Amino acid sequence: MPQLPVDAHSLRGDQVAAALDSPLDRGLSHAEAEQRRKLWGTNAFSEGGGTPAWRRFLGQFHDPLLYTLLVVGAIKALLHEPGEALVIWSVTLINALIGYVQESKAETAIAALARSVRTEVEVIRDGQRQRLPSEQLVPGDLVSLEAGNKVPADLRLLQTRNLKVDESSLTGESRPATKGTTAVERDAALAERLGMVYAGSFVTSGQGQGLVVATGAATEVGQISSSMQQQVNLSTPLTRKFRRFSHTLLKLVLVLAGLTFLVGLLRGRDAAEMFDGAVALAVGAIPEELPAIVTITLAIGVNRMARRNAIIRKLPAVEALGSTTVICSDKTGTLTQNRMTVQEIYAGGALVPLEALWPGNGSPDEGDDTDPLASDPLASNVALRETLLAGLLCNDARPSQREGLVGDPTETALLQAAQNVGIDRQQALDAHPRRDAIPFESEQQYMATLHGSHRLLMKGSVEAVLARCNRQLSAAGQPEPLDGTSITAAVAAMAKRGQRVLAFAIGSTDTNQHQLHPRLLEEGLDFLGLQGMLDPPRPEAIEAVAACQAAGITVKMITGDHLETARSIALQLGLGEGETVRAIDGRSLAALADDALVDCARHNDVFARVAPAQKLSLVKALQADGAVVAMTGDGVNDAPALKQADIGIAMGQGGTEVAREAADMLLTDDNFASIEAAVEEGRAVYLNLRKALAFVLPVNGSASMTILLGAVFGLELPVTALQVLWLNMVCSLSLSVPLAFEPRPPGLMQQPPRPPAQPLLSRGLVRKVVLVSAFYWCFIFGVFLWARSHGSSLPLARTMAIQSLVLAQIAYLLSISQASKLSWRHWYRNWHRTPILLGGIGMAVLLQLGFSQLGWMNRFFATAPLGREQWLICSVSLLVMVPVAWLAERCDPTTGVAD
Repeated sequence: MPQLPVDAHSLRGDQVAAALDSPLDRGLSHAEAEQRRKLWGTNAFSEGGGTPAWRRFLGQFHDPLLYTLLVVGAIKALLHEPGEALVIWSVTLINALIGYVQESKAETAIAALARSVRTEVEVIRDGQRQRLPSEQLVPGDLVSLEAGNKVPADLRLLQTRNLKVDESSLTGESRPATKGTTAVERDAALAERLGMVYAGSFVTSGQGQGLVVATGAATEVGQISSSMQQQVNLSTPLTRKFRRFSHTLLKLVLVLAGLTFLVGLLRGRDAAEMFDGAVALAVGAIPEELPAIVTITLAIGVNRMARRNAIIRKLPAVEALGSTTVICSDKTGTLTQNRMTVQEIYAGGALVPLEALWPGNGSPDEGDDTDPLASDPLASNVALRETLLAGLLCNDARPSQREGLVGDPTETALLQAAQNVGIDRQQALDAHPRRDAIPFESEQQYMATLHGSHRLLMKGSVEAVLARCNRQLSAAGQPEPLDGTSITAAVAAMAKRGQRVLAFAIGSTDTNQHQLHPRLLEEGLDFLGLQGMLDPPRPEAIEAVAACQAAGITVKMITGDHLETARSIALQLGLGEGETVRAIDGRSLAALADDALVDCARHNDVFARVAPAQKLSLVKALQADGAVVAMTGDGVNDAPALKQADIGIAMGQGGTEVAREAADMLLTDDNFASIEAAVEEGRAVYLNLRKALAFVLPVNGSASMTILLGAVFGLELPVTALQVLWLNMVCSLSLSVPLAFEPRPPGLMQQPPRPPAQPLLSRGLVRKVVLVSAFYWCFIFGVFLWARSHGSSLPLARTMAIQSLVLAQIAYLLSISQASKLSWRHWYRNWHRTPILLGGIGMAVLLQLGFSQLGWMNRFFATAPLGREQWLICSVSLLVMVPVAWLAERCDPTTGVAD
């Protein structure tokens, strides 16, 4: 039975392997791994307790407006009016339940979506390199690491190559730690254990291989998992605006309620009656349903975005997406299909299409006396064959029985090109066995390998490779002076056709080498050739770019590719103006002063050969220019730019764990079209919230205005506090909440971005609220006074006033919803698109029928049954509301949807 090694950092690697009974040449078998998983469990942290449910429920009452309602209810109870106290408390309880349920759903959904993007690791099992979900790791597994990986478990390192790991979350050290394989003292501090890497840390550079010695809760980070668990924060800038709005409104409500009470007393009204009026005003003016509506709307936005391949990791991104003005996007895989194929090869002074090298394409016909070497470019051009061979050998891609070619798309394209012309990978590796390698890093822009004891190979950007070459290989296979002019011309020609160009070089060492040092690659290499690859744009990305531009959102491409390659792809995507694409490369960018960088970031469409550090500078420059920036990234060094951006967007498929952790949003399909879809959903979320405000505030405004003016003029109050509470319950439960489910309106992406500094209550929205509130007030008082003047009892007059108000609310709700688009002749075309809205209206109608027609509700709310004539009079509000809604829409069209 294998034993988990205690203090693995103090043991040699072979001792750890022996304790775990793990063969280092083949790794564990799948059967053995399954047995160990049953013994030691899944490599995952258990879900912690977090905030208790009862505390989260009580947190729903943490709002000054709800505090006011609770106090009012308590006063009613002390005044021996338990019925009204019960209703007031019921309103607060129901809204708390709505908020609690929806917030719990939002937290669960976000946590589940975050978990759905699983970390995959490279493991050796049964002698085969495989990629498995990190949850399947068990002690004794042999795991490979490289730059960008998140360490999936606690590992004892067996091999390292320039390995550096960011362990700041565990050790507090800000700089990455250099790792090795040396054992240390048993009592060594965590930061001094050079031969160990721990779950949750990140590989910043280099490569390594290690044995899993602890998984899940047994890892170092698992033992303190309570502090590492992700807590979903539902506080957003918008909710904070609502909170400030609530405080301001509360002060206004208290002043108006006090004024109502005092004015009534001065006019000789009964103190108990005026206290009831003041309570009614306070209850009517408080929009206690707003917190629940905000939570529900944001939660719905999260789920809608997830269905469109955008996973929100941090809820503020939902609303921030709606105001995005600039999207900085990577090219490969996001704007393009990430299906690289080699198109052309330049070597030995010749530019040859790859198709011409396929077996049979260049072979002479039978009986032809033509020299075979002259008709076969691969046989007659040694440099050409060496370029293809270098692409195969200086390469980490590999064939897989289940997945075909596995690896980076660029490297799989190089491997496929060599195989297409008949070069056998295994024979090449047998003839030139790899001894060591320097992995590709963004800063150095090359990868190098050592084969045998003398042969050096390099591939990378044209600039990085040519800088280390002073000769080139001729078609005959002989070294000759480097012809930089011809090479540059070939690069330009390939790049103009949209190809990504990689350069290849060969070198040798005078002494036997077993490790590859960067100093061996500084100079003295022979240039072999170029391979040009094409990664065509995604068709849906072309449409998404056009949609963003129509929406007033600027799309900028930031890539490590050659300037002309990037420019060609940008033209195909429709970036820039017409046939003009303004582009700049990283070298020119580095030469700019800080003040010039802002102007450069504003005016250029393409940034090519950009180093990761320059991405951060570009984001800062755009933000300094007033832009709201969404930034995509997938590499380790993209993390600072992703954190700096207003919306950091990481790739869910091809992105590194470092990038994912730094991002606000993940793309599950790595597709630019999903960014455009997420922006559209973010705009829809904000629009629905403004609709909710436009609907709720007039109800509260009219109720409070009715009671205040009734007290000022010494009139009978058209509504009581209990009836106002009923109105609020109907609005919050059946009419307001459906607005959160409104579908995206057509033409949403033809509008300009929302200004970031736009206040919650714009001038247009305030005018709209005042206009509709005034109409509600006029209709409530008008119907009430008409009924009283025609001999109706006080309960009947109040019932008619309330029913008229609710019917007017239904008409107004339809006017601001997508169902009608303010064109009533088209309502029948849209009714089936908003079943939740119609369900809410149906529920409101049923509740109001009970409110007026059921005897027990008449007794409780002091209402009276309505006859046919009275219903007809109340129904007039439906017709009168149509022109009022039209006028209101002219005040603030952003809350409605135009034809």
